[in-house]
Amino acid sequence: MKDQTITFAAICQIAHLVQQVSRNGQVNDSELEMLLNSIISTSPENTLAVYGGELSNLKQGLELLVNHLGDSSSSNGKKGNVKDPEFTRYIISLINLERRLKKQPKQLAQLGERIEASKRQLEHYSITSETLIASFASIYSDIISPLGARIQVTGEPDILKQTASQHKIRSLLLAGIRSTVLWRQVGGKRRTILFSRRRLVKTAKELLEQIET
Repeated sequence: MKDQTITFAAICQIAHLVQQVSRNGQVNDSELEMLLNSIISTSPENTLAVYGGELSNLKQGLELLVNHLGDSSSSNGKKGNVKDPEFTRYIISLINLERRLKKQPKQLAQLGERIEASKRQLEHYSITSETLIASFASIYSDIISPLGARIQVTGEPDILKQTASQHKIRSLLLAGIRSTVLWRQVGGKRRTILFSRRRLVKTAKELLEQIET
């Protein structure tokens, strides 16, 4: 359950960052770097190593998980955050796309090859450079998008028209696919969200306490 919570928190964090980019064109550079690195972390020592080995890197995602899956009222009786249907849609869409991907061995093989090619570019460019972000975006466009059920990203039209914003969003969605693959590998399923929601929230709260201490 810990690994499922960590990976689901990463998916939540990615969905939130997609919203940030689509609405204001900005994203936290350190978060972006951490999540892009998760794409190329293909042989990690453990689940947390995919996200830089620090729980604090996923603090926002854990908080989002608690707010989104937790009860509408907080422990002090005050009304919690209103659930965001757009946020939910991004998460469900990523899970559905990953389900399609795992049934396509040819695309999975191509995905691995393209990610390895991107790793080689790191010899010359930083992972948050326009070159690498464009490379990740093209992987998403070429391999993930054709699977069908495309993710419709909503936001400010002027921002969504910008190539830089499009590349960041697609790169984040590729990171989302990576986290969704990992989530499934550690036992996560769609029914986990429905039937193990309380356990996910409880574990997320425990992990947040670890960060604070």
